Amino acid sequence: VQLVESGGGLVQAGGSLRLSCAVSGDTFGDYAIAWFRQAPGKEREKISCFSNYDYSTYYADFVKGRFTISRDNAKNTVYLQMNSLKPEDTAVYYCAADADGSGYNYWGQGTQVTVSS
Repeated sequence: VQLVESGGGLVQAGGSLRLSCAVSGDTFGDYAIAWFRQAPGKEREKISCFSNYDYSTYYADFVKGRFTISRDNAKNTVYLQMNSLKPEDTAVYYCAADADGSGYNYWGQGTQVTVSS
């Protein structure tokens, strides 16, 4: 399983970005996919995810109402729409996959998001 993120960049506060995570694998529809981020000097934190059981979604409190996760199973891609971005959203954003219920064992290389004030 390979994951490739794209869509990061520099945006002003209040702006929007859409991140994409292209996932290889024959059973993408069965994968639980999550977005994480890590800012300099901080621990990695989970932002949002899809359950692989019922596609229910989870959002961390600090992104609720601003970020939306979605997936296109026909394209093996998961998206993270980020609106109302804040400088504190600046981080490297990663997508990760749990392909077999054993945890997020597959990770992308990350994409940098920088929000200027």
